[in-house]
Amino acid sequence: MPNDPYLIAPDPTGGGLTRMVQGVDHTGAVGPVSVVEERPLTIYLNGAEIVTAMTIGDHPEYLALGFLRNQGMLRDGETVLGIDHDDDLQVVVVRTDGTTSFEEKLKKKTRTSGCAVGTVFGDMMEGIEGLTLPAAEVRTSWLYALADRINRTPSLYLTAGAIHGTVLCRQDAPLVYMEDVGRHNAVDKVAGWMFSEQVRADDKILYTTGRLTSEMVIKTALMGIPVLASRSGFTAWGVEIANRIGLTLIGRMRGRRFVCLSGADRLVRDADLSAVPDEPRKMARKGGE
Repeated sequence: MPNDPYLIAPDPTGGGLTRMVQGVDHTGAVGPVSVVEERPLTIYLNGAEIVTAMTIGDHPEYLALGFLRNQGMLRDGETVLGIDHDDDLQVVVVRTDGTTSFEEKLKKKTRTSGCAVGTVFGDMMEGIEGLTLPAAEVRTSWLYALADRINRTPSLYLTAGAIHGTVLCRQDAPLVYMEDVGRHNAVDKVAGWMFSEQVRADDKILYTTGRLTSEMVIKTALMGIPVLASRSGFTAWGVEIANRIGLTLIGRMRGRRFVCLSGADRLVRDADLSAVPDEPRKMARKGGE
């Protein structure tokens, strides 16, 4: 049901996620402003240093698991023996029953368009070659209900801004809502939670507040989720990859409007548009890209 509680939701009051600083506004008035914290987290796999991510610091274990999973470094059938997080050292170590040998992979890093400078390893595209996403349907009534619920959920974005959110959904119910300074970190946290809890992906929708870039499309596909949606816009390469692999890609979701640039065959238009509140076009364009 749409009003069921989230399994994981943002905690805008959580300690250490924001900081109050003094600022001066356009009128010259001085006052406190809430800003998001940003800190490094170094991820290790079986003793090998893999990457240092800039993150807000919550759910480090899920971030590490999801990053390794989405980069193909945590394979099917591999058992995670333990995850150790040291907040003082700002490291998280994932231990598995497999061997770690990613020297060539680590050399082929690509800096992404993520707001916090994401990292994608150069052979990540290999993971989607021959990938087949599951059949699914996407009801427009679900999309409108999700957008309404997610946009009204208390979040760090509403409190301090400068952050992205990614929400795992099933039909019209948002389940897990993760935030971070980079959209890539937020989606990795969702992937880590799914891997940890052994959650199926074929009946899920992934909603993001950020742009629909190639990285977001690839990560969604690698997670096995057939639908990716956003209030924001698209990149051409993201659309190209989505069409190649059959991912349903829906963007510019504002009020009654949205645009589907891939996988429109999954759409079921069951919503009564007269009952959906709309946004003025001027507002709909603001920040949409």
